[in-house]
Amino acid sequence: MIDHGFVGHLAEPDGGSDKAIIVIMGGEQSLLPGRIFAERFADYGITGLAVSLFGAPGLPASPDRIPLDMFVPAVKYLREEKHIEHISVYGQSMGSIFACLAAQKIGGFEKLIMVSPTHVPFEGSLPDKKTMTGHSVAAWKGEEIPYVSADLSEIKAMGYISHHAVPYKVTGMWSAYYKAYCRKEEVRKAEFEIEKSGADILLIAGAMDECWYAGYLVKRLSERLKENHYDRQVKTVIYPRGSHLGGLLPNREREGKLYMMMPFIGVIYRTFGKYRNENMQYLEHSEKEIIRWIN
Repeated sequence: MIDHGFVGHLAEPDGGSDKAIIVIMGGEQSLLPGRIFAERFADYGITGLAVSLFGAPGLPASPDRIPLDMFVPAVKYLREEKHIEHISVYGQSMGSIFACLAAQKIGGFEKLIMVSPTHVPFEGSLPDKKTMTGHSVAAWKGEEIPYVSADLSEIKAMGYISHHAVPYKVTGMWSAYYKAYCRKEEVRKAEFEIEKSGADILLIAGAMDECWYAGYLVKRLSERLKENHYDRQVKTVIYPRGSHLGGLLPNREREGKLYMMMPFIGVIYRTFGKYRNENMQYLEHSEKEIIRWIN
């Protein structure tokens, strides 16, 4: 952070590359850290730079007022130090917030890829992940980004929403975010201006996402682009029994321990656990979609 203005993990293909992608996942201690996915992009001949959001020296301890400004030196590093002209940005889950905002505020990205996205920033939280701070999760040039309040303090292991579009059991987290999305005025003020990104946009979600209503949110982002007569390429992919876990498949040889944890991951992500075979197929398909989109 002191030397470069951001904390990152760089993965470069053996033969070099004229393409790079900034990978945004979450904190340093995430179950699926960005490093894994930066390395996966490198497997496909694309330089991957995973930029950490919190939990590293010089960064916030938790997702609270994370400065978007750090993506400016990250882009500069790729252009000036690595001499890469074609730069894209990939955000998954919470990372989708920062991928979209970076494309919106900084610009210059050729591709914007959002996996299991939301369409608004949320309120920040403390390291316990349940105590809300009363501030935005993101900031730009010292100013907080408009956000939607979300109360995560009463999350329970399982909940059920009686809604015609949600005919399945959902996690307490899903319920908390569903209530947040019902704050219509906050949502209106905080909704991403994704049409300002200027990038070719790929949106991927599971219709049975355990975290938030990602299938609907992808449709909403796409609708906004149409309403604003967006003139770049846009593609949406929604998997009928898709989990919150989407995007790339970690390299099986390097990340064997992660694959051994699949039963445990299936307990946390219920849709993934119930429809594991289908979701593994979705992951294989979405990986191909993402690489094809960048190339």
